[in-house]
Amino acid sequence: MKLRYKKNNPKIVFRGKNLITFSFNYFTFIKDVQTLEELSLCVLSRLEEVVKEKHHWREITEAQVQLLRDFAFQEWLCSQSLEHYYHTLKTLGCTTLDDLAQFDSQLQLSLAAWGYYYEDYIKLSTGVRVLQASKGSRDQEYEIQLVHCLAERRLNEKWSFAGALIFGSTIALCFLIRDLMFYVIGGITVSIIAFVFTIKFLCELAARVVSFLQNEDPARHGDRSIYDYVRGNYLDPRSCKVSWDWKEPQEVGQTMSFRVQLFYKNGQPFPAHRPVGLRVSITHIELALEVPVTQEVLQEPESNVVKVAFTVRKAGRYEVAVKLGGLNVAYSPYYKIFQPGTVVPSKTKIAYHFSTLVLTYGQQHTLQIEPRDEYGNPTSNSVSLVDEVNYSMNVHPLGTVDEESSNDCYSTSVSSNKPQCQVLMRLTFRKKGCFRACISYRDQPLSNGEFDIIVLSENEKNCVEKNVSTPGISIYFEAYLYSMGTYSSCPWQFLASSQLALQRRPSMGDDEEEHDSPVEGQSEKVKKPKKVYCYISPKQFSVKEFYLKIIPWRLFTFRVCPGTKFTYHGPDPVHKYLTLVVDDGIQPPVELSCKDRNIMAATFIRFLHKNIGGSETFQDKVNFFQRELRHIHSKRPRTKTCLKISRHSLLESSLKATRNFSVSDWSKNFEVVFQDEEALDWGGPRREWFELICKALFDTNNQLFTRFSDNNQGLVHPDADRPPHLRVKMYEFAGRVVGKCLYESALGGAYKQLVRARFTRSFLAQIIGLRMNYKYFETDDEEFYKTKVCFILNNDVSEMDLLFAEEKYSKSGHLEKVVELISGGAQIAVTNENKIHYLNLLAQYRLASQVRDEVEHFLKGLNELVPENLLAIFDENELELLMCGTGDINVQDFKAHAVIVGGSWHFREKVMKWFWAVVSSFTQEELARLLQFTTGSSQLPPGGFNTLCPSFQIIAAPTHSTLPTAHTCFNQLCLPTYDSYEELHKLLKLAISEGSEGFGML
Repeated sequence: MKLRYKKNNPKIVFRGKNLITFSFNYFTFIKDVQTLEELSLCVLSRLEEVVKEKHHWREITEAQVQLLRDFAFQEWLCSQSLEHYYHTLKTLGCTTLDDLAQFDSQLQLSLAAWGYYYEDYIKLSTGVRVLQASKGSRDQEYEIQLVHCLAERRLNEKWSFAGALIFGSTIALCFLIRDLMFYVIGGITVSIIAFVFTIKFLCELAARVVSFLQNEDPARHGDRSIYDYVRGNYLDPRSCKVSWDWKEPQEVGQTMSFRVQLFYKNGQPFPAHRPVGLRVSITHIELALEVPVTQEVLQEPESNVVKVAFTVRKAGRYEVAVKLGGLNVAYSPYYKIFQPGTVVPSKTKIAYHFSTLVLTYGQQHTLQIEPRDEYGNPTSNSVSLVDEVNYSMNVHPLGTVDEESSNDCYSTSVSSNKPQCQVLMRLTFRKKGCFRACISYRDQPLSNGEFDIIVLSENEKNCVEKNVSTPGISIYFEAYLYSMGTYSSCPWQFLASSQLALQRRPSMGDDEEEHDSPVEGQSEKVKKPKKVYCYISPKQFSVKEFYLKIIPWRLFTFRVCPGTKFTYHGPDPVHKYLTLVVDDGIQPPVELSCKDRNIMAATFIRFLHKNIGGSETFQDKVNFFQRELRHIHSKRPRTKTCLKISRHSLLESSLKATRNFSVSDWSKNFEVVFQDEEALDWGGPRREWFELICKALFDTNNQLFTRFSDNNQGLVHPDADRPPHLRVKMYEFAGRVVGKCLYESALGGAYKQLVRARFTRSFLAQIIGLRMNYKYFETDDEEFYKTKVCFILNNDVSEMDLLFAEEKYSKSGHLEKVVELISGGAQIAVTNENKIHYLNLLAQYRLASQVRDEVEHFLKGLNELVPENLLAIFDENELELLMCGTGDINVQDFKAHAVIVGGSWHFREKVMKWFWAVVSSFTQEELARLLQFTTGSSQLPPGGFNTLCPSFQIIAAPTHSTLPTAHTCFNQLCLPTYDSYEELHKLLKLAISEGSEGFGML
């Protein structure tokens, strides 16, 4: 219901109030005021100018105020959706908001709402209460605001009505003269179309002329004239087409190709052999990884097709941009999706892996398997994730005498977790004991799929939980010592090597006084089982014997770290207790039998898991190592300390600058200032100093470290024959520098700093406290391993006249002395039975004993910043990755320093382009294999390909479509010719994967 006066005209209102007898000026004023809303909002000063009589001025003012209040009252009712109450309230004498606010009785409200809905009555009651509450703050400004809203609303209604009237009139006119409108509209449409096509033709003609004037080389005007451009006889990117040689979806790892068809503007084929400036870029959208491509013009006569080939390794969505002269071809860029490949067991891993699992009898445990393809892509959308039948687990009991089938002691179920790209394997054991498990995919074991399982009863589990939760209390187990043994005398034959002397023993952490047993470190079989006590703490596992029941004698101490291994066996022959063998790679293995063997082993495993952060995967151990290292140094101030270094005497000035540094000083943020240089250290000079100091310390030219061979790709080892001026304190400084690098890397971000060196495996093993054995010669001193070690291993030594002694020669070749490997070794002959023992003693002497002082001082400096127990959670290979990184191979550096020898035009212009495209698509693992295939080493010297000696050579082999071969002695890769990029990619990858099949000379 709309609230309106019969005539919304100010003159009518004033005539009704007998106020129309005013002067001419007032009539002029009324003509300017078109609506009552405008009149109610007029400023009184304007009215005062046109009104001369005072009594008229008072009447006009009262009329205006009354009109203002009436409109405010109407708009307030509309805002409350109560406009239909207007006439009812007026009959009750309520014409303004003040009158409505005085409705203080329920009877008055009921009379006003009589005949309307109950909801309206609630609205009216609520509105009245609001008006009563705001009586003090409600003024004329509030009413003026309401009238403004009313005027705006009525103006909108008026224009809406006018628009509808005009539209209706137009439609009616069209129906009346529809024939005339048809001809008019048709004529206009035809004219517009003709005009558009004319403009388009003129623009196209102008564009071709401008393209000719701007882009055509003046030297080629004789080949192509402006007339050719007018005829469209030029290469046009929008006229070209792209066709794909595969159907989606495709898996990663395959060589894919597509074809670009070139056309003139007029649609004729454009010869592809002419230079066209075709640019193709293929980029992984999420990773921003660019894929190398090769281009090949097909050999057909007058062919207008360019074939583009590429290989992708990472699954995901790719952008394929094809451009000619900077302009996109056809509908470029294109978007293609490549799916992960099939599951490769050697790449598939168990998340949060442990070498030993501790489970409870009858309770379910879930293993999270992460399927991966050959290139490490999660196989989230491949059939292998839901192909649960192919995942299986084989379990074998360890050291049991019953013949119960292993399949009856456990049950498994497999399901998939697609959002996490995981396969979930749930295990439930129905039998207690120790087991060896292996998880396989299609009968191939996973990369970390082999592990031990200890299954406990509920009571045994509670006992283990109690031991772990109260580490301050002495936890011990009564056991019997059967062997502290030589490897050959151990009844279980768990290892094939032996060692008599200890390299070094972990320090004891207990405060109690105890004595070292005189038998510690010996290798002998105990004739009669000896009663001992095994103590376990979060840091160590100790075997003690008590004399007179009160004096403890420490027989053995093992650190709680991944290097300490347990091997589980059956009952001993005397007490029928279950047996285990403890071996840490430092001391001789120890054979123990214990009534509560499983509880003791489970307690050790639980402490181990806590020490390494809950997982034995390398990345999880790195995260735990860095987190603990940051925590250790968190209380030390991370302020800046300035190092003033001279480039001309880098090592000496660095030693001088850090001579009096404490551990707290080494933990600070180094700010390096090179003398006579103005560069401010925002990180660059600090990183450069680390690079230079590592080179100065570990470069064999400085004679602090050495190589066992003359090859500059050899690994570095402490130099036992260093010059006298290089004091042993230098190794402490080198250890602190390595510790500083590890601590900086733990801080992350821009502070990450790798050690620029490649240490021998035996030196890394000594850092984490592992025992030396002859196998380290294979990686550290390859020539000695091939000429002597392998000869002794593979031949009869009874007639070689070998003794347990080693002759030491000077650099000039003179015999200096004869070193006995064991007491009286110069009179003990090496036989076929003890030759393994001899080789291990030889490794102990050559790799460890000769450099014992150097290694101890290096460890002293390193352990000031990095505790020994944190380093012990890694093996020697993992430690190298932690300190030195992966040693990434740079393809651009490879391409810049590789020497190409011989070859025809086809070899140099086509095969080599394909070769570099294939190499650019390789992963770091495949690049390392290629380097290993050609040079014999998977890593480069610190200077990269530039320092490789002799240089990496690619020789054109006189063969066609065969496997590449290599001469590792000369760093030569013999590459045949091939007919296509796909063929080269396939055979090169096969050669580096198969290894020895491609070697021409070793």
